[in-house]
Amino acid sequence: MRIVKITTVGGNIIEPDWLARAESVHRQLRPHLPAEYAERMKEIFATGVEMWIAEDRSNVLGVAVFRIIENTHAGRKLYVDDLVTDETKRSTGVGKLLLDGLTIEARSRNSQTIDLDSGTHRTDAHRFYFRERMVVRVFGFSKPL
Repeated sequence: MRIVKITTVGGNIIEPDWLARAESVHRQLRPHLPAEYAERMKEIFATGVEMWIAEDRSNVLGVAVFRIIENTHAGRKLYVDDLVTDETKRSTGVGKLLLDGLTIEARSRNSQTIDLDSGTHRTDAHRFYFRERMVVRVFGFSKPL
C-alpha cells in the first residue's frame, strides 16, 4: 500500500488517471459531487487544494483532499476537506497511512495543527480520530444560505 499524490502543491493535476479511479471512493463520502467530477475537482484544485490517494495493486483504497490555511485563531494548519477509506477496506490501515502522511506533510510545511470537520453522525470516523490522538477543540456552526 502506498500514497500517490494526484496534484502538485499548486493544485495542478499530475495523475489524471488516478483522479478518475478515485471518484468512486470519494463519492462514498461526497455523493453530492456533480456528474462532471473531474471538472469540478479541477476547479477546486485551482484554489490550491491538493489530493492524495492510498492505493494497492492499482486499486484506490482511500482519498485525502486537503489545503494549507492560515488564520488568526490557529495560525498555519493543514485542513483536511475529505478523508475517506473505501467502505470495504476500513480498519485495514488505509486511513492511518493517509493521516500519517498528512502529518509529515503538515510538519514539512510548518503547520501547527491538522484540522478536519466530521459530521456528528460519523461515529466510526470519530473513534478513528480519537485513536489517532485528535481532539475536539471547537464546535463548528453553519448557516445555510
